[in-house]
Amino acid sequence: MYACIDLGSNSFHLLIGEWLDGRIEIIERCSEKVQLGESVHATGKISAVAFQRGILCLQKFKSLMDQYPLQRYWALGTNTFRVTDNADEFILSAKEVGIDISIISGVQEAVLIYAGVITALSVQEAHRLIIDIGGGSTEIIVGKQHTRLLTESMAIGSVAWRDQFFANSITDKIQLERQLDAAVVAARQVFSRVAPGVSKAGWTEAYASSGTVKMLASICAAHGYTQGKIELQALQQLKEKILSNIANGTELPGLKERRRDLLLAGWCVLVGLMETYSIESINFSATALREGMLDFMVKNKKTIGAMETSGLPAVSYTKT
Repeated sequence: MYACIDLGSNSFHLLIGEWLDGRIEIIERCSEKVQLGESVHATGKISAVAFQRGILCLQKFKSLMDQYPLQRYWALGTNTFRVTDNADEFILSAKEVGIDISIISGVQEAVLIYAGVITALSVQEAHRLIIDIGGGSTEIIVGKQHTRLLTESMAIGSVAWRDQFFANSITDKIQLERQLDAAVVAARQVFSRVAPGVSKAGWTEAYASSGTVKMLASICAAHGYTQGKIELQALQQLKEKILSNIANGTELPGLKERRRDLLLAGWCVLVGLMETYSIESINFSATALREGMLDFMVKNKKTIGAMETSGLPAVSYTKT
């Protein structure tokens, strides 16, 4: 039995699974909105309150993990750990809780996200565009089956864009729309840096994962658009309702209140991305980084040094 801990800039996730009859069976899955990346754009540090939220969450994860006969676990820190000055302090505090954290690069994160997304897809010769919008970074991969043709990590995410463009509570709808449009333009500028590579790699299907994408897919479905897909036209048509939800507090079907603070930023990042890469429709993927971690752990459980030779951090712990 294995456990994977994905320490994102917005949420922390724990996945526990085992290998049964030639496939991975998920035993436990839980997530907590920690927002470790809150204010990082302005300060370059994990704030004291976010630090405490993160450690409390890890204590809960450790208590849950102790209830299972785990062979190994893998705890990976993503963008916030890569860019903050006090990430080492958090890692030391986590070690006191009993959890060893390894920091992965954006490219390493993209490798595992790709592996996780394709675990839920049928084997095809088609080139697929895989996207994961996190709190602090967005990973972009184009691949065919298990071969990656392009692997990129961009410094843009829903928490980062919220802190940069929507940190102040704006209630004037006209001013809010100006901020929204400015955030989309800025997103397009970031994503355009790898647009030639995405175009050259070519793709026929697009998939996107993460809580931000799940939120927007739910809103689209609740308004009568295709279930499990996000269409650029739908996002554009919902712009007025999204603005009204934030400016006037009007109801927005499909939106969970706990995700409301990332609604504008998430919309801007995804719209900017879809416009830059000419994506008319994108499929929501329920699998992502942690499923990729679990898949990699299971497949390499008998291979000594598999993590190091692959360029990924070693599994931290073996329970006796």
